[in-house]
Amino acid sequence: MSVNMNIPKVDGIGLVTGKPAYTNDLASKDSLIVKVLRSPYAYAKIRNINTLAASKVNGVELILTHKNVPDKVYTRAGQSAPEPSPYDKKILDEYVRYIGDEVAVVAGINEEAVDKAINKIKVDYEVFEPVIDYEKAIGNNVKVHDPDCGTVRFDIGRDASKNIAASYHMEIGDVEEEFKKSDYYYEDVYYTQAQAHLAMEPHTAYAYLDLQDRLNIVTSTQTPFHVRRIIGQTLDMPLSKIRVFKPRIGGGYGGKQFIHGEFFVSLVTLRTKKPCKLVYSRKDVFSASNTRHPMRIKLRIGAMKSGMINSLEMKILSNTGAYGEHSLTVLMVAGSKTLPLYNKVDAVKFSGDVVYTNTTPAGAYRGYGAIQGNFALESAIDEMAKLVNMDPIEFRRINMMKEGETSKIFEVMGEGTEGTAQIIKSCKLEECIDEVKRKINWNELYPRKEIDENTVRSVGLAIAMQGSGIPYVDMGSAILKLNDDGFFNLLVGATDLGTGSDTVLAQIAAEVLEIDTSKIIVYSSDTDLTPYDVGAYASSTTYVSGNSVYLTAKKMVEIMKDRAKTILETEEVQYSKGVFKSKDKEITLADFSNEMYYGEDMKQLVASESYYGVKSPPPYMACACEVEINKNTGKLKVLRCVASVDCGVTLNPNLARIQVEGALVQGLGMTLFEHADRSEKGTLYNNTFLTYGAPTKMEIGKLDVSFVESYEPSGPFGSKSVGEIGIDTPPAVISNAIKNALGVRMKELPITPEKIWEAINNK
Repeated sequence: MSVNMNIPKVDGIGLVTGKPAYTNDLASKDSLIVKVLRSPYAYAKIRNINTLAASKVNGVELILTHKNVPDKVYTRAGQSAPEPSPYDKKILDEYVRYIGDEVAVVAGINEEAVDKAINKIKVDYEVFEPVIDYEKAIGNNVKVHDPDCGTVRFDIGRDASKNIAASYHMEIGDVEEEFKKSDYYYEDVYYTQAQAHLAMEPHTAYAYLDLQDRLNIVTSTQTPFHVRRIIGQTLDMPLSKIRVFKPRIGGGYGGKQFIHGEFFVSLVTLRTKKPCKLVYSRKDVFSASNTRHPMRIKLRIGAMKSGMINSLEMKILSNTGAYGEHSLTVLMVAGSKTLPLYNKVDAVKFSGDVVYTNTTPAGAYRGYGAIQGNFALESAIDEMAKLVNMDPIEFRRINMMKEGETSKIFEVMGEGTEGTAQIIKSCKLEECIDEVKRKINWNELYPRKEIDENTVRSVGLAIAMQGSGIPYVDMGSAILKLNDDGFFNLLVGATDLGTGSDTVLAQIAAEVLEIDTSKIIVYSSDTDLTPYDVGAYASSTTYVSGNSVYLTAKKMVEIMKDRAKTILETEEVQYSKGVFKSKDKEITLADFSNEMYYGEDMKQLVASESYYGVKSPPPYMACACEVEINKNTGKLKVLRCVASVDCGVTLNPNLARIQVEGALVQGLGMTLFEHADRSEKGTLYNNTFLTYGAPTKMEIGKLDVSFVESYEPSGPFGSKSVGEIGIDTPPAVISNAIKNALGVRMKELPITPEKIWEAINNK
């Protein structure tokens, strides 16, 4: 038995004992050091760049500028082709579009030489007025991108002449007519902010040429196969000349789905023939990687006296920053992973524009739009519950998705099968709500409990859904190789970000093969040696990659049974728990495998299968927080956060719990603390861990995570995803708790004591 067991992570001991595992650990000691000169201006044209003095610095090997690199546009998004992101970025450009954009790249024998050379590069900029405020971007006289530059693989609604990177619109039914019928109506506008990923390991890439003169890139990426393809296409290199390998990663959260320094180390190594490495400084990670998309979300909701919601509209303005990576897809997820929660509506409308600004590019981040949309929707649901005079939990119960139901949104937004909306086969959302309501002591604390004249306690609740991979896009593959002595190599292209996916995939294989997990040796994320996988994003690994492992292991069992017929001299063989049996003979897996290697009829047994998803079964969760607020100062303290999750069968409960706990902390950070503090000219002030203000254990209260088990028929052993779902609810939960406690609605993140105090005094 391997599934639904707390198997320790396969790499755990090695990591905690400090064995070399990360990209920087693996870089050769003689690697050239690569650093980037970055723009001090939010928007400018490089009129001239003089590198003569810098090139004469002792130890400098190469300087790259826009004049000596390929002049091609691409997208750094790290998505499956054809990418739904605009090709609007160059390796190095004569235009810089945010403070931190790349101007030049210097490679040298040590940091001292590189730093000295960077300081000697003279750049003559023609500085333009930037667009910083995304609410003023559409139709602005300042154009972040030349309307004639950049391409798209298909129509995503891009109009660079209006600073629009992407747009989307859909409507089911007639929303305006349904609003006219509504007995109750609510509308308001909610704002979410940019959020930094805060991975402990900065973006790092290392490159070298091997014996065959092939480019090898070792990088902390979530998407090694996408990196290989994008590097090859942009540098006009055959993919056969490129190998990308991902070692251990010190956190990703979507931030390492991108191409970051891989182009620079590739070009340096190709031109110098020497190994090199680039390690982002923490300032570069904050200022020049990517963030969560800030959004303005207008939410309209109508309901009848019965409490049934009859009409919903969500309209979004999203800020993609200087480049359009993930612009369309994050926008769409903000609707597609929130609005189907309330599937009884007669009409629903979703639309939005994603705009360019001269700020740090936004991109993939855990929750991927769903957390922004959930904040607005679940806050509005509480407001509507009060209008119809219902307990917010009971209001949700009568309107929300249930097992065996569907939503028309699934079909319209591409999450159905062959033109029909997917039927939800696993949804224990009601049970999740029951669990959370009981544990948080809802009946005792709702709506508020006065502690003294200055202090009040209250609770808030929200529900959420996510997905399990991207249907009709995601594909994962696996290879199993039987070795002598009866152990297996499992080769997967799936990318373990520290989530424990290598462990979970080993558990799936071991369960099918009916052997101990220790007999499965996992090798992952190497474009030369492992089969194709889209990578770790969109909560896809357990469901998509896990299904490929499940199918591969099933195939291996059949291959072994067929081979065992010859050894046991029979027409029928049974296999169970590592033993092959005929009517009168049996042979253990270890002896069988030794026969394959050393017997009379030797053969290497290998199995491989792929999985291509056509549905994305959502995990669900309910979450509630108990908060304490000082009415004189607005200071809020999170006392407890209780969450209950339906992710199908939890293949490894400990790893699943850690995933949800970590996601909750990130969600609470976004809710109460984190933001990008920029000047009017686009300078990011809080670009260190010290100044950014991420929460610690002292600020997040007690976490209580539990699971309500369902069974997803399409998932490996009934499982669904769990990686993202935990982050979605905290913003709405805290906003709802504050409304219950104080009677004021917080509509802008982060919710700081100053904002609470101001809301109290303006009430």
